[in-house]
Amino acid sequence: MTTVSNVSLIYAPFRGIYPKNEQASLVIAPPYDVLSSKEAKEKAKGNPLSFLHISKAEIDFADDTSAYEEKVYQKAAENFKRLMEDKVLTQSAKPCYYIYQIQTPMHTQTGLAVAASVRAYQEGRIKRHELTRTAKEDDRVKQIRAVGAQTGPALLINKPIAEIKTLLARLTAATDPLFCASGEYNTIHRLWEVADEADIELITKAFAKQDQAYIADGHHRSAAAARLAKNDNARFLAVAFFADEMKIMDYNRVVYDLNGLSENEFLAKLEEQGFEVTPAQAKKPAKKGEFTLYLNRTWYKLCLKQPVVTTNPVERLDVSVLSALVLDNILDITDLRNSPRIDFIGGIRGAEEIEKEVDMAPNRAGFMLYPTQIEELIAVADQKMLMPPKSTWFEPKLADGVICLKPED
Repeated sequence: MTTVSNVSLIYAPFRGIYPKNEQASLVIAPPYDVLSSKEAKEKAKGNPLSFLHISKAEIDFADDTSAYEEKVYQKAAENFKRLMEDKVLTQSAKPCYYIYQIQTPMHTQTGLAVAASVRAYQEGRIKRHELTRTAKEDDRVKQIRAVGAQTGPALLINKPIAEIKTLLARLTAATDPLFCASGEYNTIHRLWEVADEADIELITKAFAKQDQAYIADGHHRSAAAARLAKNDNARFLAVAFFADEMKIMDYNRVVYDLNGLSENEFLAKLEEQGFEVTPAQAKKPAKKGEFTLYLNRTWYKLCLKQPVVTTNPVERLDVSVLSALVLDNILDITDLRNSPRIDFIGGIRGAEEIEKEVDMAPNRAGFMLYPTQIEELIAVADQKMLMPPKSTWFEPKLADGVICLKPED
């Protein structure tokens, strides 16, 4: 069998740490970065087994405690150790792959938890499409160091591999999962252990033959693991799904002012920038190149009179078109990462969340976009280019606590 020590392998098996079946639904939690501290504290209330006590350990302190205080990282380590000692979490006896399946009422996707190669990430075989922020990297570095494990997986995309998809279908149909747990938004999370040597060999070699992947979510987790790497054999925790099973939802925008413009002046400016503005029959855009606007309790449809023609895959993105023509040219919002005048709302929260945010104060506006497509993300990453901030919202999301990796594994 191919071993983890072979640094050329993009993925390898590992000794995963996961919750026992009877307690898994109490353990697994939303990803650390989709909840505020207040939301996390409320969600974990009365549940000492919630993984939020590890991923967002500031909830165990007073409300004014910063998530970046040293005592928070130490508390996360204590909480992780407690779950291990109490055998709420258990570890596989040998390196394995793990089938991770997420089911929603409308969709099921099945992938593999893997130990991904830091070297492949550094060499660009595991491809990025977003910039990272040093402060957020520092946070994940401190978390991993304190806890002694990587507890939040990166979400990776692989192009379909028929022999692996056939194997996963066979194993999930023929064997019971290690656990089946309920998660956010009516999701069901299941985990299987792939321990057979022949199956591990097949998976390892098939991924090695493809030898590339794309980061969908988890750029900071990946970068933090790379910073902690001690040698060429270093690995980071990831879950790889195939592109034909993954779904990207819209990632929408709310602006807190109209840059001094009245409602009518703003609508006129949109016309000047090349949009046809009409009353909307539906709140969500129906196709690429179409946007919807919520302004003063009214929905409008925005359609470009002339399509964007460019060979640049970033400039073709609807998020880029909205930024260039509306946020930049009309509203003077040029720094999406740091501007206090804009916020972002994932599509899972729906148009109702945009309406709620816009209706809270006058002169606000909300924009809904057609979802970025997987093919667009891949095109950007293949060109070694970067997407604008908040371009993709993957759903369903991986849960924290489903699987963990100790760096030495």
